[in-house]
Parts: sequence; C-alpha cells; structure tokens
Amino acid sequence: MSDLKEKCGIVGIYGKGLPVSRLAFFSLFALQHRGQEASGITTNDDDKLHTHKGVGLVAQVYKEKDIEKLHGYIGIGHNRYSTSGGGALDHAQPVLNSDFSFALAHNGNLPSVKALEKFLSSKKKLKRDRSDSELIADAIDFYIKKGNSVSEAVKKIFPLITGAFALVMMDKDTLVAVRDIYGMRPLSLGKIGGGYIFASETCAISTVGAKFVRDVNPGEMIVINKNGIKSITLAKANPKHDIFEYVYFARPDSTMNGKLIYQVRKNFGKELAHEFNLNVDTVVPVPDTAMPVALGYSEVSGIPMEMALVKNRYVHRTFIEPDQKSRRNSVALKLIPLREILKGKKIAVIDDSIVRGNTSRKLVKTLFKSGAKEVHLLISSPPIRYPDFYGIDTPKQKELIASSKTVEQIRKFLGATSLHFLSLDGLIKSIGLPKDKLCTSFFTGVYPIDLKERKKEINYDVPKT
Repeated sequence: MSDLKEKCGIVGIYGKGLPVSRLAFFSLFALQHRGQEASGITTNDDDKLHTHKGVGLVAQVYKEKDIEKLHGYIGIGHNRYSTSGGGALDHAQPVLNSDFSFALAHNGNLPSVKALEKFLSSKKKLKRDRSDSELIADAIDFYIKKGNSVSEAVKKIFPLITGAFALVMMDKDTLVAVRDIYGMRPLSLGKIGGGYIFASETCAISTVGAKFVRDVNPGEMIVINKNGIKSITLAKANPKHDIFEYVYFARPDSTMNGKLIYQVRKNFGKELAHEFNLNVDTVVPVPDTAMPVALGYSEVSGIPMEMALVKNRYVHRTFIEPDQKSRRNSVALKLIPLREILKGKKIAVIDDSIVRGNTSRKLVKTLFKSGAKEVHLLISSPPIRYPDFYGIDTPKQKELIASSKTVEQIRKFLGATSLHFLSLDGLIKSIGLPKDKLCTSFFTGVYPIDLKERKKEINYDVPKT
C-alpha cells in the first residue's frame, strides 16, 4: 500500500523556442506520485546553468517567478521520494558540478559504489559523504574537465556504474539520456514541437502535449544537440524490468514496454478471480491502485464492485507532524469507509501489496467496525519477502511481514476472514512479458544486478507458503 516508495521521477527537455522550464514543471507535476520529498529543475542560460530546488510537493516548490527565471532551451527535472528524517534539500536533484556547467538527475539506486569511489580516489577527486547520484556526476565531470563531451564522458564511466539507473543530464548545449542494460527503471522518449522530451513515464509526455516515440532501450544513450538526435549503444541489453512498476508505482495511464498499466492491473484482477473464487457479496478496492484490479475481478467473478472506501485525495506529505493519536488514526485520514454499503456484507477487499502489515491490519479492523460481516483480503502480487536495492525505498527485510510469517500467520495478524495473494505465474501472465525479462527479486530473492558487498543483508530462510 503506502509502505513502498519510488525513489524518484525524472524529466529532460530540449527545444529552441519551447517554454522548457514550464514544460518541466508540468511534467514533474504528472510524476508527483514517484516522489514527494523534494523537486528541482535546471536549465541552460549561456555558459552557466540555473537551478531551482525546494522541499515538498511540486506545487509547493515552484512559484511563477521561479519558472520565469529558469531561461533556456534545455532543462532537466527531478522529483525525490518521501522519506522520514531531515536533509531533504541536501539530497534534492539535479546534481550540479562546482562551476554549474553540468547537471544530472538520477532515478534508481546503486547497491555498490565501490568502483566509482575507487576511480575518483585514484584521480584524487573523491569527496566525502557523496550519494550514488553525486558520485556518478563527479566521475562524468572529471572527464568533462579533461576536455571530453558529456557523451564521451558517459561512455568512459558507464562500466563503473553498478546498479539500476535512468539518467538525464545536460551541459550548456546538449541533453543526454542513459538507461542501464537491465532497463530496471523506466525512461521514455517523446517529441514536442521541434524538440524532444524524456520522462520516467509516458503520462508526463502526454500531459505536456508531446507525442510518445518509444522507450529508451536498456544500455542505450541518446544525445540531443544542435546536430539533432543520436542513439548510441553503450552495452548489450539484458532487460530485467521492475515488476513493481506494473503492480504499484506507475500511473494507470502510462505505457511501459508496450503495456498499458491500467490494462495490466485489470488483468491482475481477472487472474485473481480465476485463482480465488470467493463467496462474497461485493468487491471493494483500496483506492487508487487497486481499482482496475477490482474491475477485472468483478468482471470475471460476476460479483458487483462497490466504492466502499473513499480516499481523501489531499492527504500528501505535510509539514505538520502528526501527534500519536493522529498516527493511530492514519487510515481514517486517508480512507473513509461507507458504513451504509458495508453493513452486514461479506466483502472482498482488493489491494496491491502488503509490506509491514500494519496499515492492512488497521484497515481490516476499520472495515469490521464499519459493519462488514466478513473481510476477505485479495492481494494483486505475491508475498514480499525480500528487500529492494535498485531504487525502491523498502523497509529492511526483517520488517517485511512475509519474510517471517506464513500466509496463514499473516492472516491472523491482520484479523482478516481470509487472505489470498496472486501467484507469481499469474502476475507474470497478466503483464504479458517473458519471466526472464522481469525483475522478481521482491518475491523470489533473485537479484539480477550483482549486490556485491550488500549480499550479506539477505536472509533466504523465509516461509515458502
């Protein structure tokens, strides 16, 4: 549910005569679901780049005067995910070099940065307390300072980057987009007017009136400047697309690898109905991700769907810290049950995932208190037993409820009448991509990108049922 958070969303725009900063703003607005902690935009203005960053939602970070100050025909933008704790602005992107001539925005995560650190240390350029994104930028900047173009610098340091990354970067006259060979984090290319746009999801491309062209290929670098657009293959593609983009993160109106997210999620519901045909009165989705899933389940099972949980759409990150009582009532802040619809009913509640289990437990309790006779939970993904290292903010493995409890033990903890998870085979069938093209590490513990020194954090002694 709300326990998993995407690390970020990115955008890059090139186009002389286009209102680049304004387009970047609206693109980031469309990608708000991918990060709510901080946002930033950088544009080119002669030889020096100009940046505006701030903490909070996109609508809070930028004012009209901020957008008007960001002149130029190239721009990149970044939304950062929500975390607990301070230092949000310190980690806000884009990352800029010391003389503000190069900027980079990164979606993803590098489980190991030792190769980058070793390289920078050998050049006496390693700085203290640098994030993985900053280390990538520092390594590229080293070669730029040696007289290489941005694209030449990327070619040189690409073998040093171990992990998941979708990158957009720029200097005064060139926009570059790069995707790792696994294509784990999404990145798409669109055309707008006489220019181009890169974005983490196609929903941002359509929001600004651009036309989707294609996904950036795994292992590909695309360079755009006055000479036009050029595609360069940096390494052979080995696609391992993140399965959780389909389950939870992506907006339903986005298309990834040729698959409309809305239709994929509806397929999840159809598969759930084939796997678990429950004797209930009504199907109730947890808004918003599970709504297409519930439609699919209702369509196949013949059980009517009711919107018996209403979401307060204005509950986002707030700068007012909740007191203990507010925290206990967090479900009530976000989801309001319709007692008149629930009273005396046997209901199938559909959600996308269970992470720690605390939110689901509160929800089940709330539904019973609201008059539901039976509460059956249907989850449109398998149990999450392993943490992520590739750009999703997961809890530590020991905090994942399915890493230490069987499905029956989870059901008892939640207090649900029954609990059913979509099988991995059903999940993959619903997406419609080959299993070997997907990263299933959340569910299987199979990590396609070498975790190197972080392998020791994984415990494979987990329940099998």
